[in-house]
Parts: sequence; C-alpha cells; structure tokens
Amino acid sequence: MPFIHDDFLLATPLARRLYHEAAVRQPIIDFHSHLPPQDVAEDRRFANLFEIWLAGDHYKWRAMRANGEPEAFCTGDAAPYGKFLALARTIPHCLRNPLYHWCHLELKRYFEIDELLTPESAPRIWEQANARLTGPDRTARGILSDFKVEVVGTTDDPADPLTHHEAIAASNCATRILPTFRPDNVLKIRQPAFFNSWIEKLERASGTDATTFRGLLRALEKRHDDFHAAGSRLSDHGLTQATDCFCTMAEAAAIYDKARRSLPVTPDEERQFATFIMVHTGRLDARKGWTMQLHLGPLRGNSTRQLHALGPDTGFDSIGDFPQARALSRFLDHLDTDGCLPKTVLYNINPADNYVIGTMCGNFMDGSTAGKIQFGSGWWFLDQKEGMEWQINALSNLGLLSHWVGMLTDSRSFMSFPRHEYFRRVFCNLLARDAAAGEVPDDFELLSALVERVCYGNARKYFGFYD
Repeated sequence: MPFIHDDFLLATPLARRLYHEAAVRQPIIDFHSHLPPQDVAEDRRFANLFEIWLAGDHYKWRAMRANGEPEAFCTGDAAPYGKFLALARTIPHCLRNPLYHWCHLELKRYFEIDELLTPESAPRIWEQANARLTGPDRTARGILSDFKVEVVGTTDDPADPLTHHEAIAASNCATRILPTFRPDNVLKIRQPAFFNSWIEKLERASGTDATTFRGLLRALEKRHDDFHAAGSRLSDHGLTQATDCFCTMAEAAAIYDKARRSLPVTPDEERQFATFIMVHTGRLDARKGWTMQLHLGPLRGNSTRQLHALGPDTGFDSIGDFPQARALSRFLDHLDTDGCLPKTVLYNINPADNYVIGTMCGNFMDGSTAGKIQFGSGWWFLDQKEGMEWQINALSNLGLLSHWVGMLTDSRSFMSFPRHEYFRRVFCNLLARDAAAGEVPDDFELLSALVERVCYGNARKYFGFYD
C-alpha cells in the first residue's frame, strides 16, 4: 500500500465515511493566503518542480538547514535541481515532522507520485513532476480549478496597486481572488527611512496627500474603499501583541509629524501610534461589515546574522511567549464600547495561549452574528496534526465548534491546497474518535453536517464574499 492512500489518517470506519462522503466534496474557501495575485493574473506556468514547490518555502529551508544543507541550497544560488536534491536528502530525516506528510501528500495530489522522496527516487520524481507541470491543469489557474478553490484571499499592502486583482476580475478565472487589507507597514514608524518611503507609495496609490496625520487617515480610508470595491472583506494584522496604549488624535498626529521629519520615536510613542491606527482600521472594518484578523505572537528574526544576510521571512522566526490577554481584552473592548467592533478572527502562534484566545472570543459575542469572534485555526508552527487537534479541542471546550470557519493555507505556494485535505482528514478522524469513545453521538447525519459547515459552509456565510 502506498504511504498516501485513500484512508490516510482515517483510523475508523466512521472517520472514513465522514471524510469520503462529507468532507472531500466541499469546495475550498482559502480566506487567508499569501499567494501572489500576479501569478493568477498571468496564469503562470511553473518551469519545474523547484519553482512551484521549493522557492520561498521557509518550512523546507528550516528542515534543510537542520539536516546540514548549506545555505546555497536554501536561499542561495545553487541550481534548481541541486536544491531539489538537497530537499530529497532531507525528507527521509523528517519522519514525524509534518513536512513528511505534507510533501508526500503534495506529490500524490499534484503529480500522481506514490514513491517516497529519497535521494534514489529524486531523479525519477523530478522528471515525472516536471512532465506533469506541462499539463493545462497545472498552471496557476488550472490548479485553482482542479482543487475546487472558490475563493482565495491574498494579503496586500494598502500602498500597492490592485492592478493584478483588476486583471483577474476582468478575466475568465473561475476562482475569485480577493485582496486583504494588510496595513502593517504603517506601524513601522521607528524606521524613518522605510516609513517615509512607504508613505510616498501610499500617497501615489491613494491619490491623497499624506503630509498631515489627517491626510494619512484619509489615504488609508481611500485605499480601504478601493479594496472593498475590488471585493475585499478582510483586513489582516501581524502583531506580537494587541495594542492598548490609547491616545488622542492630537497625540497621534504629533508622533506622526516626528516620524515624517525623521526624528526619533520612542517605544511608548510607537505603541500609541499603533493603537490609534489599529482602532481606526477596526472602525473602517465595522462600517463596511468586514472581518478583522489578528495574528498574534511570533518572535521574528531571531538570528541577527541571518536577518542581515537574507532578510525577513527566510525561516528564522519562532513562537514568542508574550502576554496576550490584557492588551487584547482592552483593544477589543475599546471598539466594542464604541459600537465599532467588527467580526474578528484571533490567531495565536503559542499553544499556551489557546485557552486565553478561546475564552477571549466569548467575551465579545453580542448575538448579531453566530460566531462573531472566531478562534482562528492552528497557525504557522501549529498548522499540523497535533496543533490542529489542540486548537479544535480548546475551541470545542470553550465555544461553539459548529460555527467555526475552519482551515486556511496561509501559504505563498500553489502547492499548499492539500493542507485543506490534511485538516479535513484530521478533523473527521477526531470526531470519529470522540464517537467511538461515546463522547459525541455515533450519528453520521449529525456529524457530517458539522463537517460540511466547518469545511466550507460557515466560511461562505461568515465572510460575505458572495454579497
């Protein structure tokens, strides 16, 4: 039997039935990803397995470095085939690491390859995969169609143009590719050279003078409007912690003026400015019926040497142990008190915060929307079997699993859609295990309805992509 078979991760007859009869037929709403919209606009064809599978994948880079592979085979200038061979040398050492599951699931689903990836099988796999990539269903749009992806939410800077999204919308692409408003760069006020250059880009994109702080707010609002017109219904924010240093408009404006003049901004002023911007964005989201996503807790750029050499997002980030509860509560309460708390998805990267986030969601449910405040799926280091089960268990114990919006890829790769399959298998197996233990009814109709909602129906209803 091949490693990836029909009943992979499905330990019981009920788990298999739930997956094969309920989960597998659900389309995909990938509401948070980092896929480049340019690739969809141009219907990119990938030249080889390296381009679609290894380029930009910091998960694989971390494993390869741990296996003793030189940086030339990760982010360096080694040839694409040489980098693939380095991965093939690494994967046999990944037993019990989720990469072993992911890689073989991807080889099976994209290329019909059942062989285990090893140094010996690598030449055959390289040739077979590259031949398969010439097929009409292995371009960017072909993959989206083949994997029944209805919606993709990309991650977009307000200062970037939406030209690729406009081109996709005007094309015959069957998948809706919608931008997500990610204004993280406006918070980098202590990096004056970067910040002021970014403000100039924002001015050009919005057609708005941002010389003053009020001008900045108008520019952000203009771009928020532009994103909404392009189909966006989500903002996204990558934070170590929520921000709760509230300040007045005048105080935020004074801090902005300092940054625009390249004067030093203190850490306290940075937190005040960030809080004002986050509250402002939350109000814009609430006004339009959007959902705000907060990604909390990573400790980024741990290796200063590698950060300077390779830049950010190259595989040197980890879980942080920042306190989350008080500031998050104060931030959400501030918006809630003003009647401006939007639908919100909270993601934590530290599993120690699962019960903090799970209970925080319940504090701000107001009866207006089922599951208004969502406990987001296991994220980054937690989007594997154990992390998923931890998150599902915490959510189930503290809230209503039935209204959960489920899984996403959070990926830059067109090879990541099997993560939805992986999640669905884990989810069905978990429910069936509970049924076998007598902890939930052994009732296929009841459980299959839950599977269908969590895998697709809840996200379709919650995010308003189809309004």
